[in-house]
Amino acid sequence: MPLTPAYISTLIVACAFFMESADANILVTALPSMARDFHADPVVLKIAIASYVVSLGVFIPICGWLADRFNARSVFRTAIGIFVAGSLLCACSPSLYFLTIARFLQGIGGAMMVPVGRIIVVRALPKNEFLRAMNLLSVTWIVAPIMAPLLGGFITTYLHWRLIFFINVPLGLLGIYLASRHIANTREPHPGPLDWLGFMLSGSGATLMLTGLSLIGSQIIGDRTAWEMTIAGALLLWLYVLHARRTASPVLELRLFQVPTFRASVLGGSLFRMGFGAVPFLLPLLLQEGLGMTAFRSGLITCASAVGSLFMRPFVSTTLSRLGFRTVLVYNAGFSGIAIALCGSFFSGVSSLYIWLVVLVGGFFSALQFTCLNSLIYADIRHQDAGRATSLGSVVQQMSLGLGVAIGGIVLQFTRTVTGHTHVMPSDFWPAFLVIGLLSFGSIPFMRHLSANAGDEVARRSRS
Repeated sequence: MPLTPAYISTLIVACAFFMESADANILVTALPSMARDFHADPVVLKIAIASYVVSLGVFIPICGWLADRFNARSVFRTAIGIFVAGSLLCACSPSLYFLTIARFLQGIGGAMMVPVGRIIVVRALPKNEFLRAMNLLSVTWIVAPIMAPLLGGFITTYLHWRLIFFINVPLGLLGIYLASRHIANTREPHPGPLDWLGFMLSGSGATLMLTGLSLIGSQIIGDRTAWEMTIAGALLLWLYVLHARRTASPVLELRLFQVPTFRASVLGGSLFRMGFGAVPFLLPLLLQEGLGMTAFRSGLITCASAVGSLFMRPFVSTTLSRLGFRTVLVYNAGFSGIAIALCGSFFSGVSSLYIWLVVLVGGFFSALQFTCLNSLIYADIRHQDAGRATSLGSVVQQMSLGLGVAIGGIVLQFTRTVTGHTHVMPSDFWPAFLVIGLLSFGSIPFMRHLSANAGDEVARRSRS
């Protein structure tokens, strides 16, 4: 790809994607150290992960409208600025409450940065260059999950965890400067009205429900209040469902669930994502708090999951073209669930090589499942519905990851209560890993209902 203005725009967007992806993976290695500084139980810090995920899920649906209404470059620069501001507030957080709010703010920036960045690339490039640009952007999701745990573990072990948030500052400021100079100021003349009522119902409902679940057993607020928040959030989401049925253009188009491949990919895949989403939270806690590893050594092990996903990529096209989506999704969900549950077998004295290999294999199967799910989502979606499918799928995916963290944390806290351990022990983790592994198995019935030739056109295109 020549060094044209469009290519420069793609590079700027790729750097922003790298910053967002690295930040999402760098935090988990620092959670135990952060908990000690805040004088909090390490398990309670799941709220720091959940608040970021909630923010992503709430604001992703309106990003396309904002880019059309206020122009893509302005929204993209604003998103980077919000992300950097949230990072600075995270670095300076004096308490867990402050950190939770800062992470929510950071998530607003991340929610706008990624989808609007995609819009910029789509509008800047001719169609014959689009695939190469997407390959360049995909490198960020390969490299960042490998580098982030190592970098985060090193900084946390040998420097201080607050410094991991300062990494975003120079990158973000450079991104704002380059975006101002090289990204075209594009917008749609008539973006149409936004479903503000639907946005308020879905956003407040998701925020209350997921935040309430994350606060159960946290001692930040009473469990009764946390359950009330959860129930109130669920009621608001139910009101949104009623609203969406009566609205011509809802912010989240629920009618897309009538498409079998979309329903299996999003709803069935959400159970798998719940299980996978809890692993980056539980595994560093087990390695550091349970097995006494340093953050850096923990990062060396957790990055094995990203290495496994890297090894998986050459096999996707051949596997799909030979077996088809239904067979791969059914059996691979089982393999992924077993790999997740095996993380519960990490006790004191277990070989580090065994731990690394289990995490590596788990990353291989999980990445294969993610790739299949993300490809199947568009198999039978009409071209004009692709944007709405992306919004709905992205929201459910983010909420599923947050629910997985909440469920894993609740099971871990329940186990500690039953065993009477004041400090987390290795034996406290296996029920949590077993439960989230079973969630992956729970997605199998959705996949079994797919037709034998579901997504065959996508599979043939991936091979070619």
